[in-house]
Amino acid sequence: MTTEQKIIKNKLGLLKLAETLGSVSRACKVMGYSRDSFYRFKQLYEQGGEMALQEISRKKPCIKNRVEPHVEEAVVAFAFEYPAYGQLRVSNELKKRGVFISPCGVRCVWLRHDLETFKKRLKALEAKAAQENLIFTEEQLQALERAKQEKEAQGEIETLHPGYLGSQDTYYVGNLKGVGRIYQQTFIDTYAKVAFVKLYDRKNALVAADLLNDRVVPWYEEQGVKIQRVLTDRGTEYCGNREHHEYQLYLAIENIDHSKTRAKSPQSNGICERFHRTMLNEFYQVAFRKKLYGSLEEIQTDADAWIQWYNPELCGDLAILNLMAP
Repeated sequence: MTTEQKIIKNKLGLLKLAETLGSVSRACKVMGYSRDSFYRFKQLYEQGGEMALQEISRKKPCIKNRVEPHVEEAVVAFAFEYPAYGQLRVSNELKKRGVFISPCGVRCVWLRHDLETFKKRLKALEAKAAQENLIFTEEQLQALERAKQEKEAQGEIETLHPGYLGSQDTYYVGNLKGVGRIYQQTFIDTYAKVAFVKLYDRKNALVAADLLNDRVVPWYEEQGVKIQRVLTDRGTEYCGNREHHEYQLYLAIENIDHSKTRAKSPQSNGICERFHRTMLNEFYQVAFRKKLYGSLEEIQTDADAWIQWYNPELCGDLAILNLMAP
């Protein structure tokens, strides 16, 4: 029974009790209602039945305190024209145009139209531009670019389809007795979340290119998808002079664009960082407690088995690459 049904049941109980006792005063005293409420309930019940006894909110908009329609339209239009402006600046700029409204009034209008945050105003602007084929002004383009930079700084990546952007990173697994140092090269499709890993005993440009050449590019070719861009940090295994750097040379040969994260902003490549934590918790910490490894190849075999489980189970059907690639 919902809260609304309980309220209706109590009101009906009051009416029936008064009819049974033959006394409105006694019924109101027992049920805890005033006589005024009883007669109001009775009138509603006679006019509309049980549904008329639903709780009616006492909160009503005070229309007389709202701004005039032409002022509200001006505020909404200004929000699309300058989405980055705050309520105080909007109020000042509108006053220059002969439209007088306080900063609080601007915010009230924004709230009614779901425009109270910069992110919501940008989203509404993009939707309006898509519907009406608008041409963005310089101010609007600057606001959109600023929002994009903030997303990248917080680790949000813009990705449109499989192969649009791949994220690659190096992960230091550890120094294992009998095996030595273990480095993991990781590649993840930022749209399909398909992961590829390969283990090495060193960290340099050659092994970074080897992962792409040995596992990533051949697999995408089988799916009929072209890798357009790769995102990496600014490590020496990924950055260098194209003529003398194996990784940069391989990207040039395969015609793959290279994007780099901001300096001192590892969260920009957070998709790889989060995958490394997942693999550490679910594979390495478990495998190293169950088995003693004597070579890098043994660890690679078990890592491949885990990746085969991870991709279909956690990433969904890999056929989306064929369905959604342009």
